[in-house]
Amino acid sequence: MSIVLTEKAAVEVKRIIEDQKLEDDVVLRVGVTGGGCSGFSYALGFDKAFDEKVDSRLDFHGVPVVVDKKSALYLDGTTVDFHDGIEKRGFTFDNPNAVKSCGCGSSFQA
Repeated sequence: MSIVLTEKAAVEVKRIIEDQKLEDDVVLRVGVTGGGCSGFSYALGFDKAFDEKVDSRLDFHGVPVVVDKKSALYLDGTTVDFHDGIEKRGFTFDNPNAVKSCGCGSSFQA
């Protein structure tokens, strides 16, 4: 599985963890769920659960990232970034497996 969390995204994740006073053992879970206007939606959230039978765990810039193996099939090669500008703000997914995506970029078709 190859997913990348950019340094900018890692800084923002760390800021959120600190602002929300989350526990030290929390991980960033990246995944895919069914739904959205293009078929699949990206899922990004904090979790304490990690099962090495169904999850892969990576570390990017000090942020532990967990992806379940089913989602990893759709996310292979994806870069998660963070933008903080006038034109857009938030986490973005650059997914080479997406053959079609919606206008807002939160769902895709593979």
